[in-house]
Amino acid sequence: MRIGLFATCLGDTLFPDAVKATAVLLARLGHEVVFPPEQTCCGQMHVNTGYQREPVPLVRGFAEQFGDAAIDAVVMPSGSCAGSVRHQHEIIAERYGDRALRAAVTTVKAKTYELSEFLVDVLGVTDVGAHFPHRVTYHPTCHSLRMLRVGDKPLRLLRAVDGIDLVELPEADSCCGFGGTFAVKNAATSSAMLHDKVGHITGTGADICTAGDSSCLMHIGGGLTRIKAGTRTLHLAQILAATRTAPYAPTEAVR
Repeated sequence: MRIGLFATCLGDTLFPDAVKATAVLLARLGHEVVFPPEQTCCGQMHVNTGYQREPVPLVRGFAEQFGDAAIDAVVMPSGSCAGSVRHQHEIIAERYGDRALRAAVTTVKAKTYELSEFLVDVLGVTDVGAHFPHRVTYHPTCHSLRMLRVGDKPLRLLRAVDGIDLVELPEADSCCGFGGTFAVKNAATSSAMLHDKVGHITGTGADICTAGDSSCLMHIGGGLTRIKAGTRTLHLAQILAATRTAPYAPTEAVR
């Protein structure tokens, strides 16, 4: 299968290791990974902040970069960006685009997946040959949980990882408080939500908190660092890409 890899803004600028791990993992599973060089932002942050006309060029660019018929699937290490492509792009195209853009969006969204759902639903695998001998807890991000409805797919993948000590996160389905500009516009509420999430994470005794979105991990990681919890954050892709011969050390985790 020929897979188009979408890096996302945060992956490109702040957390490239998660993007690299996604490429390594998919290639290890026997697939060709291509990286369209002109890709940019999916436009989610504009839409979420109320600027719906402005991301039309971004939506058009995404459709042009990944709509190539030679690309069988588009995969990204982000539930929120996958949710934007699958749900928001169609809304933007309908309101502010033209017939060609609407058709292109419909084509590309049908083959766009968040990493865990692609592995489980499309490839039909849960054991990807990973080895990660650490105590880990999993935070399900809001967009993956509520918009994409990935369910327990990330947990099924984690349970199959060799050597892992996977512990349940209490009140896992509660938001971490990030929400993009929500954390800026509603700082007090966001901080209170983060406080609760960090408390649940540290209560598990986990070495690592993982998730499918670098944005949430950035927020959670900041909270953990400020209280010197000793627990670090690491993207799901980095755990799944780790093997006995190519381990991902905890020092490479997001701080």
